[in-house]
Amino acid sequence: MTIHFETLGCKLNQIESESAAKAFYDQGYIISSKNLTRASGTQKDIGLAIINTCTVTGKAEQKARRLINMLLDLCPDAPIIVTGCYAELDGAYLEEIDNRVIILPGSKKGYLTDLAEAFPASSLQKKFHLESLKEWIDTKTREEENLAFRLSTDVFFSHSRASLKIQDGCNSACSYCRVRLARGKAISLDAETICDRIRELIEKGHKEVVLTGINLSQYFCPKTKMGFTALLDYLIKNTEGIAFRISSLYPQSVDEAFCELIQSERIRPHFHLSVQSGSDKILKAMKRPYNAKKVSEAVHLIRKAKEDVFIATDIIVGFPGETEEDFLETLSLCKELNFAWIHVFPFSARPGTEAFLLKNTISAEILQKRVILMTELAKEQKKAFVLSQVGKKRLAIVEKRRSIPARAVCDNFLHVELSNLNTKEAQMLAGQEIRILVERYESSNKIDARACVFSESDVQLSRLQEIT
Repeated sequence: MTIHFETLGCKLNQIESESAAKAFYDQGYIISSKNLTRASGTQKDIGLAIINTCTVTGKAEQKARRLINMLLDLCPDAPIIVTGCYAELDGAYLEEIDNRVIILPGSKKGYLTDLAEAFPASSLQKKFHLESLKEWIDTKTREEENLAFRLSTDVFFSHSRASLKIQDGCNSACSYCRVRLARGKAISLDAETICDRIRELIEKGHKEVVLTGINLSQYFCPKTKMGFTALLDYLIKNTEGIAFRISSLYPQSVDEAFCELIQSERIRPHFHLSVQSGSDKILKAMKRPYNAKKVSEAVHLIRKAKEDVFIATDIIVGFPGETEEDFLETLSLCKELNFAWIHVFPFSARPGTEAFLLKNTISAEILQKRVILMTELAKEQKKAFVLSQVGKKRLAIVEKRRSIPARAVCDNFLHVELSNLNTKEAQMLAGQEIRILVERYESSNKIDARACVFSESDVQLSRLQEIT
């Protein structure tokens, strides 16, 4: 029987889905994680579908509802378990969509591992018994247990690079954010356990791990009194043979001590700063704990510490009260700091947040215009960064997907196609770290550049024997 996963939203959701998938795989199930569409047709082999939802925007919630209805049609024999942040906040509403929809609140997501153990594939005939499944989940969700770090895995079905959840929740009160309502207060995995889990990844042959959380800037280990920078130092000193990529940080976390540490070759030259606006007025209205000057300082400190570094950011466009001057301040800051990528989000009023009640909203026409301008800047700056890398050699992890040309993700987050690998070579190198030469700017189908594989002696390779 096949268990199908659909995952929306952040990297944290993705790693939690991967961990749940591993639990079902260990119990004898076939795992499906390739996104389905209406064109996929009826999926008779799928015995259970699990949707891991997001609530960050209204569009994310709309997509979740469409997915639920689509899977109800495509998987006629399968119960649909809906979990994640949207299920945490609006589970009762989603459950009314159909009798086959079962809600597992995001805070109880960790019970997916127990579910796999309770219903191993060998115990079922042709399908799950809907009422038995509902009864089991209803009983488990009434239990009081800290499940924040239950979902962890060293095997990944959909990703070539390992990820590890080290933090969850957020103590901030940003006026637009609904995720903090779903995820709760900040909580951190202790440093020793993190180190143990990373050693398990190393034993499995992983060369890189992405450290993930809702707000890594609020990481704090009560046992050791470590903040995030101290944790990085601890991990570098107590592990070998694996590199660290940081998923996202607030600008105020970037200081001299942090930047001295990231000079290590084991810290990937790729950082994502959660900025949201370049206007101090709007940042204050958003209740963000920094100003535009601090954003600028953070970017300059990182660039001073790390060469060829990819710095990305999030920008919310059209926050209530955002004037043309406010928007231009944001646009100007993004131009000045020359981000390698800008994730542009039109403001989405989220129920339960302070900003939901704000009156001075931006018209749809102006909002769309600002989104287009910011997106055009994002594309221009991404192209400029990629072109700056042409002719340079980089480390890269080969993706597991079976496509030709093969693909890889560079240490500085360039996504490249590899021109000199055949199918067999690509399969054997999947998940491995190699050295590549960036040949030219490409920009097609989520690819940034064309590259070729090089050996340590910088001799272009064509045979698998020379690259393994």
